[in-house]
Amino acid sequence: MHRLNRAEYNATVRDLLGDTTQPAKDFPIDDHGYGFDNIADVLSLSPLLMEKYSAAAQKLVEDAWTRGVFNSCTLDPANPAPCANEILSDFARRAWRRPVEQAEVDKLMSFVTLASQHADPPAEGVKLALRSVLISPHFLFRVEKNAPPGSTEPYTLDNYELASRLSYFLWSSMPDDALFAAAEAGKLTDPVEVEAQVRRMLADPKARALVENFAGQWLFTRALGTAVPDGTLYGAFNEELRAAMRTETELFFAEFIAGDHKLKDIIDAPFTYVNDQLAAYYGLPPPGSPTHVRVELTGHPERSGIFGKGSLLTVTSNPDRTSPVQRGVWVLEQLLCSAPPPPPPDVENLPPPITPDMTMKERMALHRSAPACQGCHRLMDPLGLSLENFDPIGRWRMQEVSGAPVDATGDMPDGAILNGVRDMQTYLKQDPKLTNCITEHMLTYATGRGMNEADHCAVVDIASHAEARGGRLVDYILSIVSSSHFRQRGAEEAQTP
Repeated sequence: MHRLNRAEYNATVRDLLGDTTQPAKDFPIDDHGYGFDNIADVLSLSPLLMEKYSAAAQKLVEDAWTRGVFNSCTLDPANPAPCANEILSDFARRAWRRPVEQAEVDKLMSFVTLASQHADPPAEGVKLALRSVLISPHFLFRVEKNAPPGSTEPYTLDNYELASRLSYFLWSSMPDDALFAAAEAGKLTDPVEVEAQVRRMLADPKARALVENFAGQWLFTRALGTAVPDGTLYGAFNEELRAAMRTETELFFAEFIAGDHKLKDIIDAPFTYVNDQLAAYYGLPPPGSPTHVRVELTGHPERSGIFGKGSLLTVTSNPDRTSPVQRGVWVLEQLLCSAPPPPPPDVENLPPPITPDMTMKERMALHRSAPACQGCHRLMDPLGLSLENFDPIGRWRMQEVSGAPVDATGDMPDGAILNGVRDMQTYLKQDPKLTNCITEHMLTYATGRGMNEADHCAVVDIASHAEARGGRLVDYILSIVSSSHFRQRGAEEAQTP
């Protein structure tokens, strides 16, 4: 059982009813687990949320009824059953993302009978039944069947369950008619058909959900909305730049969906998307456009890859200064899956500079001198310090606020010395943990569950297969959806009604 999160609910009612009002914006915020908000274990169902679902269902049905969404036939007041049966069976099939049994349709039809008993028109009974479809667990949850009782073998998803996993992975929404038809024909057991469906779905505009919901959380783009740089020190940051930075990163990642780039080139890909305002902010030649334009970064390698993006550099900084710790932790967690343990409870903050021209590297060295801090900071600090040429709002700089020259060198525990962002990019791309880590994050998002030690070999296998196929984002996606981790439910997964 996997409850639809807010993004999935909005996208599903959009595709089911043509409703674009995003009713889930009024729902409680979804909890996060393993870095994402689509993890089944943490998506609980509170009484408040159930009330919101009920209210949303009523409004969705009334609005859709007014717009003629259910006008496939005409309800005859003298004999409403044929048309009501047609409306309800078709709607339940699509909403529940599977065929419906006649007994289920009969239960829905009881609302029409109830309306008749109260002298209400049949339309009122049909609308009540439609509302019940939208508050059913079969709509609110992605239901996957249990393994047979006593079975110790993983359960292989049926075609409809697999269709839903595919569509919620790539679109954050329900299967469309073509995917549903493939499931109905039993074609999703055929790897050739699955690959064709994946490529078709990635070419659809709905694949933007992968940018907003996967990359938005993996690359922290969503966090940009709550970043609050100090207005006194960094007044150059404004809402237009915030929006431009977010768009830049989204378009950058989207090109990895549609393009022919190797996924690990996200570290140093020599292109980006800027408008005139963001280009001037970065010190790039203006493209002559108020909207974002793809530009090559010839002569500006510092802006290559994800580390040249103002969005990431801003969300990994404190409001008033850069944070080599936050930037280093981001690299360790999101790219190497080597997150350090939480800091001890009595850890002290970064000490103030002893002299006005003390560099950030010198202050970090002072902080690291505390025995309780040494272990983790030896890993975090050098990675973060290599990004010190970027200020807290992503501008290139050669001097710190104090006037001290920036020292962007980091000494890695293995003896490597990173001198700036380009050295760090090269160092990361050579680390074999990079592709495994990206795979782990993507597999977590695709399946809606966290990985553990037992999943390590599968993650490595999926990454190896993806690299052997070409190493592009689509190769990773195809490797994931053809894996047993995606196509099966493990016996260890909790089974709930």
